[in-house]
Amino acid sequence: MGVIDEGPDLGMLTGQLMRAIQEELFRALAEQGHPEVSPRHGSVLAFLDPGGIRATDLSARSGQHKQIVGTITDELTRLGYVTRRPDPADRRAKLIVPTDRALDEIAKARAIIAAIEQRYAEALGADRYAAFKATLQQLTRHQRATNKAATPPAAT
Repeated sequence: MGVIDEGPDLGMLTGQLMRAIQEELFRALAEQGHPEVSPRHGSVLAFLDPGGIRATDLSARSGQHKQIVGTITDELTRLGYVTRRPDPADRRAKLIVPTDRALDEIAKARAIIAAIEQRYAEALGADRYAAFKATLQQLTRHQRATNKAATPPAAT
């Protein structure tokens, strides 16, 4: 077979890890003044630029469909985390711009994630954790390339 068949598969393990990290992250964010932010919102907040970003670029960065990014952006606008402004490079386009509230949430989220990663590095050893993270990044790039190669070109 070549692949170890014992225990959960890679998809299950990475999903379980992601959910566990999100649980800690969003609990801590709620305690630090951002109780309304959820993992759904984090999928947009994590990819914002302080000067703003177009929805199409945000969609590409996050891997989310443009309509989903639009829906989440609408929610974040209502919650006071982003605003939409005209793009100075193209007045027809809009930029999604983080508010001070979003910038605070982003800074706190990054600090929380850094603390989680530090805890992992201490648990596994710095070298082992760095190797794990590098391997996971390599697998992610490989999977994305596989998916991209398998996607038929868009109709024109």
